[in-house]
Amino acid sequence: MTAAELRQRGPPPGKVPVPESKPTADITNPPPKPNVPHPAGKAKYGRFLALLRAISFAIYFGSGCLTVHLTQIVGSPLYYISRELYYAYMSLTKASFGLLITTMTQWWAPTVIRISGDSSVAGQFSLTPDGRVQCAFPERMVMIANHQIYTDWLYLWWVGYTNNPHMHGHIYIILKESLKWIPVLGPGCMFLGFIFMSRKMAVDQPRLAHRLGKLKTEHTDPDGESYLDPMWLLLFPEGTNLSNNGRVKSAKWAAKTGLRDMEHMMLPRSTGMFFCLNELKGTVEYVYDCTVAYEGVPRGGYGEDYFTLSSTYFQGRPPKSVNFYWRRFALADMPLDDQEKFDVWLRERWYEKDALMEQYVSTGRFPANGAGIKGHIETEVKTQYWWEFIKIFVMLGTFGLIFKFMLSTLRAFLR
Repeated sequence: MTAAELRQRGPPPGKVPVPESKPTADITNPPPKPNVPHPAGKAKYGRFLALLRAISFAIYFGSGCLTVHLTQIVGSPLYYISRELYYAYMSLTKASFGLLITTMTQWWAPTVIRISGDSSVAGQFSLTPDGRVQCAFPERMVMIANHQIYTDWLYLWWVGYTNNPHMHGHIYIILKESLKWIPVLGPGCMFLGFIFMSRKMAVDQPRLAHRLGKLKTEHTDPDGESYLDPMWLLLFPEGTNLSNNGRVKSAKWAAKTGLRDMEHMMLPRSTGMFFCLNELKGTVEYVYDCTVAYEGVPRGGYGEDYFTLSSTYFQGRPPKSVNFYWRRFALADMPLDDQEKFDVWLRERWYEKDALMEQYVSTGRFPANGAGIKGHIETEVKTQYWWEFIKIFVMLGTFGLIFKFMLSTLRAFLR
């Protein structure tokens, strides 16, 4: 078959054409950037209003985190009574935290989400009559994504909320070990079963094996049927969010190993993902890949330079849109028996993602065809019901009422 015929046929389903290698700019000494305006425009709120928004945000987020953590502590004795009941309880607290970050974005940083994908995810997205997206992803999967800014995980957690059935109580994330020591958040993440990594495989492998072992443990229902707990394991193979420092390291590694560097991504690391997939093999069928792009970030720019906590939540300058392009890959089609072959496989997928990002940067849109939907699905980060944030505080409030009742009963008895 000639090259012309191949071009006419187009890429096979689930594949994105990878551009031919081209000289990469010397990012070790990048040229000065022009004065680029903020992608979300001017700040909507002045210093005083921004300060009030920051205070109200801190009160809501802080009280929510503290409530979730206290709820975890109150329920922690369940670990010694029934492990299954304990993990089910902690998944409820995880869902509460998912509601917390969803509502804080809905109220302080309303954001349009634009979704498309290739044929491998056809039929897995729909819009409800009130304009919310509904996903139909499996209850057990591994999710991978490029890492643009620190809030990527927030939007991807929201995807779990949109799924049918809801999965925002079954998200698992791998975090830097240093985050373990942040008051409230660190211990809270430990209760949620998140995995802390030192980035030294000799140290991390036993931890991963222990945690993944729990995630693939079979249970038996009252009818004698075996089942696995729902699980979405979120991985960022690049290891960190995209930044100038990260791009420099990626370019140096590409030059050292003779690989082609990327323009919009960093070269992925395959070791951790290879280990995770082999541990979960037989209990997970698919890896879902999401390519994430933030509207307005200029070519050569980095989202973290624009969408900071202050600009996004306090100044009223969130991303005008967060764009997702989804693909699905079967574990059965991956070379999981050979580390080097898997490294090549993952890198090829990242070259495809880099080509997708090039299309987005050039046109402002990811490809729209292939997912069984017309154009792009557009929605917002929001909950189904306005009162759902109350669920965050219900469990602890219930414990408080029960404790108060028991204390009153005890006092009456002693009298």
